[in-house]
Amino acid sequence: MANIFSSTICTLGEGPLWHPEEQVLYWFDILGKRLYRSDGTAEQSWDFDEHVSAAGWVDSGVLLIASETSLSVFETETGDSTYIHPLESDNAITRSNDGRADPWGGFWIGTMGKNAEPGAGAIYRYYDGTLTKLFDKITISNAICFAPDRSHAFYTDTRKRKILKVKLDNEGYPDGKPTLFADLTDEGLNPDGAVVAADGNLWVAQWGASRVACYGPDGALIRVIAVPALQTSCPAFGGPDLSTLYITSAADGLNPASDNDGMTFAVPSGTRGQKEHQVIL
Repeated sequence: MANIFSSTICTLGEGPLWHPEEQVLYWFDILGKRLYRSDGTAEQSWDFDEHVSAAGWVDSGVLLIASETSLSVFETETGDSTYIHPLESDNAITRSNDGRADPWGGFWIGTMGKNAEPGAGAIYRYYDGTLTKLFDKITISNAICFAPDRSHAFYTDTRKRKILKVKLDNEGYPDGKPTLFADLTDEGLNPDGAVVAADGNLWVAQWGASRVACYGPDGALIRVIAVPALQTSCPAFGGPDLSTLYITSAADGLNPASDNDGMTFAVPSGTRGQKEHQVIL
């Protein structure tokens, strides 16, 4: 069972990111429009004027942050934000959701309808100053993560309950059509955020099931970690040796919510994660 890392209640906790230089965890409350940072003792937060959901690290104290309308560089010491590129800024229906830096220094970011409008979202890659749409007609973009050998990326449309993988070319762009990695339909499980460990196993939060599940490279279930919150949203590896699994959760829509719903958790994973990739701007 995972333990409480932060007792702060997030309406929609998401986007946990272990900063390898700062040795701290960042995460978001998307609906609360807030970014959090904690080393396990002291906790900071920053408020935004729109939804923010995912980040990649650029430098110590510098993040690339995805919001509902843009990608921006955020400096944590000053709170200054520098606009980099629009992200569906002409579409009032959508916001950013799941995202992660890739092994080439690019940044993948998914969007979705603010009310989960069917097919309103997409997944993009920001690389070398260009934002490229990779996949469209997605309802809830999630599970963006990368194989350690750079061979594949993973993603899901949570509503379809299928985790997909897609081969990557030498520059990190999709090469061919996505294929099925794991189908959770029969179990009624909802794949949310995911991360790949150094051994190639995929760890995915399963919304509404109070757990994070680990799947082998062949898509077979290996292990389940129980989380004392119903709506687990995304895992991230961190800690000094990258063996701690951090897990965000959400209190949104629960009536009544339990005391732990919306908190952020940590558990020894018994394995090691990959170092989060640096965004190269």
